[in-house]
Amino acid sequence: MPARTGAWPWPETLDALQAAPRHHQLVLKNEQVRVLVTRIPAGETTAVHTYRWPAVNHLMCWSDFVRRDADGKVLLDTRGRPPPVKLPQVSWLQALPPHSLENVGQGELHVVSIEIKK
Repeated sequence: MPARTGAWPWPETLDALQAAPRHHQLVLKNEQVRVLVTRIPAGETTAVHTYRWPAVNHLMCWSDFVRRDADGKVLLDTRGRPPPVKLPQVSWLQALPPHSLENVGQGELHVVSIEIKK
């Protein structure tokens, strides 16, 4: 994880909206927050991308997934873990360096992220 110095070490072209626009939609953007909707259908994999700011994630629909770093190394595989007890579910997620996400479950993965810019 990069140090919180204010400088983001990755190019803007890796921002989720630029690098993986098929799976990310901008809903709101101002000086304080950016709100994204992420939808990843079953069987699909996002392009490698980043999330520059930490976020409150509102998980709308669950599906198992595998998160990999930019080199393809598995960072997180949710298979074999219990799914969320109740949906929707809200959680905190730190900013993420370059990664991809593969939906390996049966349903769509649907998340609304409220990124905190300040």
